[in-house]
Amino acid sequence: MIGPQTMARKILARKAGRSSVATGEFILVDVDVALANDITAPVAIDEFRKAGGERVNRPEAVVLVADHFAPNKDIQSAEQVQKIRNFAREQGISRYFDVGRMGIEHVLLPEAGLVNPGDLVVGADSHTCTHGALGAFACGVGSTDIAGVFMTGKAWLRVPETIRVRLEGSLQGEVSGKDLILHLISRLGVDGANYQALEFTGPGVEALSMEGRLTVSNMAVESGAKTGLFPVDARTLDFLEPLAIDSEPLAGDDGAGYAREWMIDLDRLTAQVAYPHLPSNCRDVDAAERDRIPVDQVVIGSCTNGRIEDLRAAARILRGRRVHPSLRCIIIPGSQAVSLQAIREGLTEIFIEAGCAVSTPTCGPCLGGFMGILAAGERCLATTNRNFIGRMGHPKSEVYLASPATAAATALAGTICGPNHI
Repeated sequence: MIGPQTMARKILARKAGRSSVATGEFILVDVDVALANDITAPVAIDEFRKAGGERVNRPEAVVLVADHFAPNKDIQSAEQVQKIRNFAREQGISRYFDVGRMGIEHVLLPEAGLVNPGDLVVGADSHTCTHGALGAFACGVGSTDIAGVFMTGKAWLRVPETIRVRLEGSLQGEVSGKDLILHLISRLGVDGANYQALEFTGPGVEALSMEGRLTVSNMAVESGAKTGLFPVDARTLDFLEPLAIDSEPLAGDDGAGYAREWMIDLDRLTAQVAYPHLPSNCRDVDAAERDRIPVDQVVIGSCTNGRIEDLRAAARILRGRRVHPSLRCIIIPGSQAVSLQAIREGLTEIFIEAGCAVSTPTCGPCLGGFMGILAAGERCLATTNRNFIGRMGHPKSEVYLASPATAAATALAGTICGPNHI
């Protein structure tokens, strides 16, 4: 008889063709989606060739996205993208996304209906865990691992322990999923969930939007977690219906043997700001305001907060106002679809009239790529997911992390500022 199971164990058991798996067990699993980008795919392609690979095992399971340095910022990035473009053509990989139809990979895949609940998604990008918001076991792996998936359609994984995070209440005002995950990381620490799954449960889950869930799952890895899982509930099914994806409810079981349990009262949660140089170095936005920290740049976008809900939150703050003259504000929609929706809703006009620069979809400045590199001594408040030393440019620059609403308020104030104080 099969006892209670976590979501992670349920999904991995199915992908191993078994009724159950044990925590800590190494298993060979079938991969539904193998993801790589313009930084990691070229390495995977080279390793595929070195291992004698000629044909990709299941080209329909491979997704290649040029998003980190695209549109090409220099000759090297152009050659990187050329390599994956040619590989996609050679191997008959139809799910290749380039300039004009691209997006930031972890924004693009959910909106394009490329991830189903219960899927196993492995990606040569640490923020692949984003797709756990859809009830998929999604995790980052190395480029060599992706090369192995190219050849076999399978991957080796160790079944992780699970930390259950129970959410009570509902988010208030402009407090968002970004504030929730920053708060949780501040409690767990950047290594507090190493190779464990975070499973979100409780009545507060129902009140969290899909965009909010995607943001929370996206940053699960910043606590060391392997993935961040949300149950497949009515909100998930509503999101999937227009994508013609049929699914059924999926959740972990009570008594499943969780490693730890945490509770967060969303009613009491406030806007958060992560100070340099760790995502866990969080303070309440009121405390950050008292520090009166001047900012040189604000970035609103990324795979964490580049969705339409994020742009709407920023536009509510920026509407009819002007960005402070002491800083620059860059808006980066997460995909072509988000860009188009922002235009149709008048958000792009609000941003431009406020004095913002609006970009084509790209990871760009998040990893210090382009479209907003920082000089020595500069500070940026960003809706991205990491603020390590040198993450966005010069090693003597600083990055603060916050929600789109807090970022927009900061763009108006010139110093770090909460959305309720503009």
